Amino acid sequence: MMEQQKQYTRCLIVGSGPAGYTAAIYAARANLNPVLYCGLQTGGQLTQTTEVENFPGYPEGVDGNQMMMDLRQQAERYGTDIRDGEIVKADLTKAPYKLVTDSGDEIQAETVIIATGASAKYLGLEDEEKYKGQGVSACATCDGFFYRGKVVAVVGGGDTACEEATYLAGLCSKVYLIVRKDYLRASDVMQQRVEENEKIEILYKHNATGLYGENGVEGVHLVKHLGEENEEHYDLPVDGFFLAIGHTPNSSVFKDFLETNQAGYIKTILGTPKTKIPGVYAAGDVADPVYRQAVVAAGTGCQAALEAERYLTEINK
Repeated sequence: MMEQQKQYTRCLIVGSGPAGYTAAIYAARANLNPVLYCGLQTGGQLTQTTEVENFPGYPEGVDGNQMMMDLRQQAERYGTDIRDGEIVKADLTKAPYKLVTDSGDEIQAETVIIATGASAKYLGLEDEEKYKGQGVSACATCDGFFYRGKVVAVVGGGDTACEEATYLAGLCSKVYLIVRKDYLRASDVMQQRVEENEKIEILYKHNATGLYGENGVEGVHLVKHLGEENEEHYDLPVDGFFLAIGHTPNSSVFKDFLETNQAGYIKTILGTPKTKIPGVYAAGDVADPVYRQAVVAAGTGCQAALEAERYLTEINK
């Protein structure tokens, strides 16, 4: 049995997506000797994306995994201590803040940058995993470009689904909006945009039960009027299948200490990554219910590291 260790760091970064790695680059270059725990998914959500074309500096596009490896190497080059594992427990009542890893080690940190991201919600179909990166996506802004002139389906009935469908309608030849209920939950403005867009067809009272295709998604298995007398099963040919049923921010470990909104996103002081606790910052998708883009996450990771440096300078005067 491994002996549990207690360790100290001036800057602990939790998470290894664009926000976490960018925070690490800045913190390391500021001689904060940051320690970064990768979390459940090393590299974050982008490792599920085959091609990233909207991140500045990659004119030919870049594989999501390669991009995150590039960021990791840059963080390591300046001295970031990158470790596998996740933070499973936190005590943010006073500095140094105490955090516990999944192997039982306790880390005491003067500053903490939370960059744990958010996880897209999926329907739970086996086919979603099978075709991930081959026609299944949870981000229209990230992947819509690959479906120019093609036919796609979007699942969901809220504002996110309507926004995604509208965005995709600007690129694709046809967009099916698969809605479980017989109405949209989206705001009136978003509903109107979808209903008036001739490229979007709303399929009310429909459930997706699976996907099919040889070398990627070629269509979706649908059930209309599930559980009713007039229940109908049919297949709908599509080239892409977009999930827009929301995201779950990975904030549960910190919820007892930090303010979150109803969905669980960590609240920060407007225009900054500062939380209500001095020396504790939230960057990237865990604090961003609006944009959820890699370049935005990287920017807030930079801000968090700069704030951490200023805070440490101030308290050590």
